[in-house]
Amino acid sequence: MKHTILGAGGSIGNALTAELLKSKESVRLVSRINYSITGAESFKADISLYEETLNAVKGSDVVYLLAGLPYDRKVWVELWPKIMKNVIDACKNYGARLIFFDNVYMYGLVEGKMTEETPYFPCSIKGEIRATVANLLHTEMRHNNLQAIIARSADFYGPYASNTSVLYLLAIDKMMKNKKAQWLVDDTKLHSYTYTMDCAKALNLLWNKAECYQQVWHMPTCSPAITGHDYINIIAKELGIKPNYMVLKKWMLKMAGLFDKTIFESYEMIYQSEFDYQFDSTKFDEYFKFKPTSYTVGIRETIEFYQGKL
Repeated sequence: MKHTILGAGGSIGNALTAELLKSKESVRLVSRINYSITGAESFKADISLYEETLNAVKGSDVVYLLAGLPYDRKVWVELWPKIMKNVIDACKNYGARLIFFDNVYMYGLVEGKMTEETPYFPCSIKGEIRATVANLLHTEMRHNNLQAIIARSADFYGPYASNTSVLYLLAIDKMMKNKKAQWLVDDTKLHSYTYTMDCAKALNLLWNKAECYQQVWHMPTCSPAITGHDYINIIAKELGIKPNYMVLKKWMLKMAGLFDKTIFESYEMIYQSEFDYQFDSTKFDEYFKFKPTSYTVGIRETIEFYQGKL
């Protein structure tokens, strides 16, 4: 089987590549920079261009859309629908299966747990864009125009996520350097995090199950969710240090956004830290009899990974 990863080099792409190679699968890594990993084929392409997407998908059995775009709503508005259409059309052209790795922005603010049945009710511009893109794929799935899966994750942490995990950037990394950690808005709110290696294992289980296509699957995520205070204490205990941290309030982030574009773009998503954020993966866990990695073990393995022990 040929597994093609569109948007190679990111957190989940690298974790999935490691998992597929461990399973002796043939992997093609597609990126704009010709990203490479030993044991996998590298392919340079810009998937915002259809002909390049078509060439990248050619010969693939399973395609994973794991692309990440600059955190800029203008870029998202322009490129996400174009990329999704290109990938859908290329997969249809070659009869390849498609697995789209998605986030939870389209759900908006949810009271209680997010499940696969949660309606799309975005409360942000980025959420509206993600809903539009997901609905493009839903339409194709409903009409059986291609075999596809939407694999959805909460915020994630773990190996390979040093540049994209808020939990790593604000807490784990700082505490590993014996610096004061930070938490966003309210450390008493519940917040789910999905472990990168659980995502990789889940995707490697899903692709080979014909009955799992034409569905949304939440990636296995430890439940119940815990608070920011709990995360900080787990990290501190694993490192053998005191849980020294500060909470970044909304007004602080708003001020910082005046000088930092990424923070400015992130501000509309602050509701995810201001209220409980609970992600439910019961459907996947029960179907595959999968036990998500606990937060204690996940944080321990993340620390060991970045210390070079794993």
